[in-house]
Formats: sequence, C-alpha cells, structure tokens
Amino acid sequence: MSILVNLVGIALIALIVWWFWLYRPGTATQANHGAVAITVEDGVYSPSRVRIKPNETAVLRFLRKDPSPCAAMVIFDGLDISEELPVGKPKEISLKVAEAGTYAFTCQMKMYRGELVVAENQEMNHER
Repeated sequence: MSILVNLVGIALIALIVWWFWLYRPGTATQANHGAVAITVEDGVYSPSRVRIKPNETAVLRFLRKDPSPCAAMVIFDGLDISEELPVGKPKEISLKVAEAGTYAFTCQMKMYRGELVVAENQEMNHER
C-alpha cells in the first residue's frame, strides 16, 4: 500500500513540474481581421497561442465557461492589461502592440496560461 501511495505522489509531482515548467502552448492561431475567439474552460485557454502583427489592432474575444474563481481574470504580462472575465458572456479585449515578442497571458494564479506572439509574417513562419 505504501508503494502505491509513493507512486501516486511521484506521478503528481511529475504532473506539477510538467504543468508549471515544461508545458508549452501548441500551434498559434493567426489573428487576421476580426476577433479571435478564446474559450476559457477546464484549466486551459483554447487556443492558448495567438499571433498578431506589430502595430495592428487585434481583438481577443474571451468566453469563460469555467466558473472557477481562478478563471475570473486574464492578465497580459508586459502589456499592463488586466481584465475580468464574466461567466458565460464574451469579453472583448482590443490590443495594439508595437514591440515584437512573446507576451504571456494568464489567470491571476498563473494556472491558465497562453501566449500572444507579436511578429511579422516572415518571423512567424520561422517559429518552432
């Protein structure tokens, strides 16, 4: 029985390490004219990676389906943007970022995580 408890503990530690330090969002969704719909549900933003061009206005439309208090806010690191997300109602966030780079967006506890990639088309094509 103690071996089983130890194995479960090790598995949980591995999951925590992966979630907080090793996980990388997958393929980015390109923001063209119009809004990018992002669903907030089951501990993730979907899509979790959005690409925009520098100096172009983009609209991110968040739809929070998760009533968890952790999902109540979205914070964009480095952009001084913090918005409350109501449950079941879309929340549009309009952004225009001048500096190319990758900007994280998270919940206030940093459990929900996403990336806003700001780059020209050629730079976007060379991403991993």
